[in-house]
Amino acid sequence: MKRPNRMLFRCALAGAIAAAFAGPAIAAKAAADAPLETIQAVLTAPPMVPPPITRKVPAKVVVDLEMIEKDMRLADGVTYNFWTFGGSVPGSFIRVRQGDTVEFKLKNRHDSHMSHNIDLHAVTGQGGGAEATFTLPGHETQFTFKAMNPGLYVYHCAMAPVAMHVANGMYGMILVEPEEGLAPVDKEFYIMQGDFYTEGANGEPGLQPFSLEKGIAEHPDYVVFNGSVGALTGDNALQAKAGEKIRMFVGNGGPNLVSSFHVIGEIFDKVYTEGGTKFQENVQTTLIPAGGSAIVEFKADVPGNFVLVDHSIFRAFHKGALGILKVDGEKKPEIYSGQQHDIEYPQAEAEAEAGK
Repeated sequence: MKRPNRMLFRCALAGAIAAAFAGPAIAAKAAADAPLETIQAVLTAPPMVPPPITRKVPAKVVVDLEMIEKDMRLADGVTYNFWTFGGSVPGSFIRVRQGDTVEFKLKNRHDSHMSHNIDLHAVTGQGGGAEATFTLPGHETQFTFKAMNPGLYVYHCAMAPVAMHVANGMYGMILVEPEEGLAPVDKEFYIMQGDFYTEGANGEPGLQPFSLEKGIAEHPDYVVFNGSVGALTGDNALQAKAGEKIRMFVGNGGPNLVSSFHVIGEIFDKVYTEGGTKFQENVQTTLIPAGGSAIVEFKADVPGNFVLVDHSIFRAFHKGALGILKVDGEKKPEIYSGQQHDIEYPQAEAEAEAGK
């Protein structure tokens, strides 16, 4: 009987094992070498946020953003010539995924009076994109970057004089979602604080010019959420229902002040400080530096009107840094009764008698 050739058997076995391990590697390399799917970015104005990203692989994301200078409301009876990304203050919200290749197209509308550019804090590269996007009125520029680091990042104009461009409203935020995505929530909102400097005093009517002197002195006439006094109140209040989990993407365009962001009557379950990927729990107020951000999450346990403020409190009630989160739903007296019980002070009558 002829014995099997052990050498041939060993070689065949080794080949089979090598092929088994090489198969996934070859497939992975083929996937890596395949061209990325091209996706047009969904851009939204505040306080709206584009939907969460559900895809599991990187893509080529094309962002078309137009810079527009236009007169808009700053307060009742007060207008201001805002410089904007996308026609709103803050600028359009941009949402991409870690690993995406972002093709950024920046347009400066033909009727602009100034050249503009963009510095995205999510970009690793000279000027955050500012060097590549010097854009004259009526022109368009373009550059590409890879979104490598997850987090919530500010973008702003960096054209000289930088402070003036930022002070006129040229800022917004870009979210780079981690590869695994963010945990699901019921509502997401986009809120950004800014300080404004006008020639006239707070409340002085008419079209107000920018005051360079007040900006240098860091003495703002207005400190507001989303570009104007009352932008998040009345019919524009944020809407939610009791029991919903809420995520707020909160930024601070500055150009000067640090924000002490607080929601009266709520406690943040999680705060991703400075827009990073680590969080603190059970936070009452969070500091957001100029040019920085935070992600705050909480559950709206009970109904009510919850007031968003910069807890540097004169800014809230005298300069405009105030908004409303209106939560509808059934009351939960076991958490909060909301009823006032007027109980007479025990010594009141005796003190009144003594005072006669």
